Amino acid sequence: MSLWAALRDLRYALPGWLGARLPSPDVAALARALARKGLLLSYGYFGGDGDGPDQVEAANLSLCAAMGGSAALLAVKAPQLGFDVARLRRIAQGGLPIVLDAHAPALADATHAAMADLSAQGFDVGCAIPARWARSVADAARFADAPLRLRLVKGEWADPAADDPSRYLALAQGLAGRAAPVAVATHDPALAGRALEALLRGGTPCELEQLRGLPRARTMDMARDLGVNVRVYLPFGPGWWPYAIDKALARPYLPVWYMRDLLRV
Repeated sequence: MSLWAALRDLRYALPGWLGARLPSPDVAALARALARKGLLLSYGYFGGDGDGPDQVEAANLSLCAAMGGSAALLAVKAPQLGFDVARLRRIAQGGLPIVLDAHAPALADATHAAMADLSAQGFDVGCAIPARWARSVADAARFADAPLRLRLVKGEWADPAADDPSRYLALAQGLAGRAAPVAVATHDPALAGRALEALLRGGTPCELEQLRGLPRARTMDMARDLGVNVRVYLPFGPGWWPYAIDKALARPYLPVWYMRDLLRV
């Protein structure tokens, strides 16, 4: 085996190896610390390789029981539940508003069907709209007047047909004027500012959402200048560390990004 092949294998083995040995984040302690800073929270469960729908459902229900009555949201990954509407209903009955995370474009229809079922039964529900996907233009237009929470993201999953994250601002502008809330989920301060300003001009309730672990000082400064609430997406579960380490290894520019964010440059 060549040195390059060995290094490649190590790079892809490292997230799982480290993830199995690092302690799980103390979600309750993190939540208290973030809440003391005046931040709203979203919780997202990242299942481990051995997790089935029963474990995923139980983890989400346990969090609902612990956070009932708070202003938190629950981000749910419907594919981990097999798009089982009965399981999603039970989680929705836990009392927290639900936003269904986006996955591959091929899974969007099943995600939206589950969301429509929950919404028809009166649950407070919504979904993520990835700017990378060509279909998101039509999806955003279809959901514009619906009583759904929308989270506008660039998107982790590429569109194999027409991948283009530059649709982000146009999507925000298209959603301006709706009555239901829109979360602007990007760590790009300039883009976040323009998107929030467009929504505010349209009278749309909106907030900035940030993933814990990524630089957010500049975006939070901008949101507070606009008088917009900030919500932090707080991941938890056995799949989080392998996922986070993998993404960090794929982003060698992160230390520079953190320094620029710290210095507000």
